Amino acid sequence: MDLGLKGKIALVTAASKGLGYFSALALGLEGAKVIINSSDAGHLAGAASKLTQLGIEVNAIQGDVTDPSEPSVLINSVLEKYGRIDIVVANANGPKLASSMDLTEDEILGAINNNMLSAVRLFKNAMDPMIKNGFGRLISISSYSIVQAIPNLALSNIARKSLAAWVKTAAYDLRNSHANVTINTICPGIHLTDRIKELRGSETNFIAGNPEDFGKAVAFIASTHAGYINGASLVIDGGETLNI
Repeated sequence: MDLGLKGKIALVTAASKGLGYFSALALGLEGAKVIINSSDAGHLAGAASKLTQLGIEVNAIQGDVTDPSEPSVLINSVLEKYGRIDIVVANANGPKLASSMDLTEDEILGAINNNMLSAVRLFKNAMDPMIKNGFGRLISISSYSIVQAIPNLALSNIARKSLAAWVKTAAYDLRNSHANVTINTICPGIHLTDRIKELRGSETNFIAGNPEDFGKAVAFIASTHAGYINGASLVIDGGETLNI
């Protein structure tokens, strides 16, 4: 299937490794021009090199998306270089392990900033250019914690659910613009990434998804065929969550 992504301009944050990288990979293999972002210069350069070797047109922009000033800088940089922005995949590193009873207010506010507001800022800066251009796909990489709380990940549970509520509300508001601009949340379960290896430690007996498959799901939601998918929370967890 041709996803209609050839020549589209796609920004993916926290894309030097993990699900962000594989999202950028899938978009690039479909012909999108990919801008990848990360705060880690070394990992970013390595990711850009790998994508380039695969024939993907890639531009790397270092920066910490959790810095409140960075999202507008990123979006403006893309607009200045390409004249438009078609796809934004908002990703950020997950918060630390913590139980709800051990959290401080500062830690909660930090998680809200890093894993909720960072995406909101990106999306708000990209919306008007997308509406003006008549096409846009805003995608948040979240977590299956928005449908089922994960023990010892209280910060993730709080921030991810808050972002999902904002995305759902924004989807309703965007549909009235009739501009073919959608906003959705993709909620990964356990995939074989460095983050999961860090959380699982020496544990080996668990079912995990393929990050490349996850990236392909992101590419479909970003595609021209997904214009009526708006405000959805797509859970990709292999059936682990038990909500109906």
